[in-house]
Amino acid sequence: MEFEKPEELKMIQSTVREFVSEQLKPLERTVLGRAADLSDAQMYLREDKELELTAMAKEMGLWGIGLPEELGGAGLGTLGQCLVEEELAQTVVPFSLGDVPPMLFECNEQQREEYFRPALERQRYALVALLEPGGNSDVEELQTKADKKDGHYELTGEKLTFSRIGGRHFAIVFAVTDAKAPLRDRVSCFLVDEDTPGFEIRGDTERTGWEARLRRPVFLRFDHCKIGAEKLLGEEGKAFQLANPWLPGRRLVRAARAVGAALRILDECTVQAQTWTSFGQIISGRPSIQASLGDIATHIHAARLLVYEAAWKSDQGLPVQREAAMAKLLATEMIHLVTDNAAHIFNGPAYVAGLPLERFCRSAVAGSLTDQSLQLQRNIIAKDILRGLRL
Repeated sequence: MEFEKPEELKMIQSTVREFVSEQLKPLERTVLGRAADLSDAQMYLREDKELELTAMAKEMGLWGIGLPEELGGAGLGTLGQCLVEEELAQTVVPFSLGDVPPMLFECNEQQREEYFRPALERQRYALVALLEPGGNSDVEELQTKADKKDGHYELTGEKLTFSRIGGRHFAIVFAVTDAKAPLRDRVSCFLVDEDTPGFEIRGDTERTGWEARLRRPVFLRFDHCKIGAEKLLGEEGKAFQLANPWLPGRRLVRAARAVGAALRILDECTVQAQTWTSFGQIISGRPSIQASLGDIATHIHAARLLVYEAAWKSDQGLPVQREAAMAKLLATEMIHLVTDNAAHIFNGPAYVAGLPLERFCRSAVAGSLTDQSLQLQRNIIAKDILRGLRL
């Protein structure tokens, strides 16, 4: 593989880095809160500010750059997407460059106009409803059902989502349509509008103050929710095939985000080590502080190389399912190690309210603890090993 990034990707990365540095990072104080008790902390940017940033990103040619060309995007490859997400993840300001759940790539023409394009333009928010209370996400465990009756479907069950709730929204719901069918033909995917009778959202949707720091699920309840057959996304029973072509790339993007967040934590730790004194001495001279910085940098570099290699292979058209699983697994474990070492450098838990480091650490740890797919990543890796495929 080539260890030098192509010049085109270097330029894109530099442009995104400039956008993050000049437009997003100055907004961190607003997101974290300015009041003494941080009661004005926010989960998301105000709508007017988000629209302003969206227009700016479009003018810079950054909006939707990771989308397939046939959907109006620039078709940026996997490595390019990872570089972009790595930069975006280095700020606590929640902003994406037109990220859309890959299931929506499979919308038909009518569904593209009703769901895909509004989601891309931030006119509607997509709530990915796969997980269920109790951690159900495997095909065998899903309890939400969609019974077919007289040309329509009737959804019954409960889901949880960590997607953003705001303004107009719709749910992308995974439900069992035939419990007796083989596993790969058992679950279907539906697009459910927010005002559909029988569809209810429970939980805090727009938290502020202390609650804005906590990554908590929102519950979606479906009580004999009647939806038309035209709301079926893809083919009946083929829900888990919808995103299969995109899953390895999305796993790599997720890993790249962890790398980006860890890089920002390393920056904060470096400043702390160079400026904080203890017993009249700068703490950067302490062997334990240097050891922590060395561990952080080494593990970030290892995760980063794994992400880049897998992304490069993906762009060459090579299968990367195992490598993507490894990257996501390692990056998630890496962020835990990074936050633990950050706590040592800051001489205590790194959750001092009002600091960027606090938001990064909370988001990183909470996100990985609630990510029930880590065992799936291990299973993917183990299956290849057991099949005799060498590293």
